[in-house]
Amino acid sequence: MRPIITVFAVMALAGCGVETASTAATAAAVKKQEIEQGKKTMEQVQQDIGKAMEQTQRSAERADAAAAK
Repeated sequence: MRPIITVFAVMALAGCGVETASTAATAAAVKKQEIEQGKKTMEQVQQDIGKAMEQTQRSAERADAAAAK
């Protein structure tokens, strides 16, 4: 009887470890997706800023050209 209880106890503890490892792996995968999405967002914002700077530069050049006439 005692060996059966021991086997069940070991199986229960092993199951907890597997669940914990599975939960950690899932959390890591979610965090990786969040990081990748953050990188994409940052790249998009940098592109938008670059476009805005180009437009501002062109506007300034047009204003200078108009003032020179």
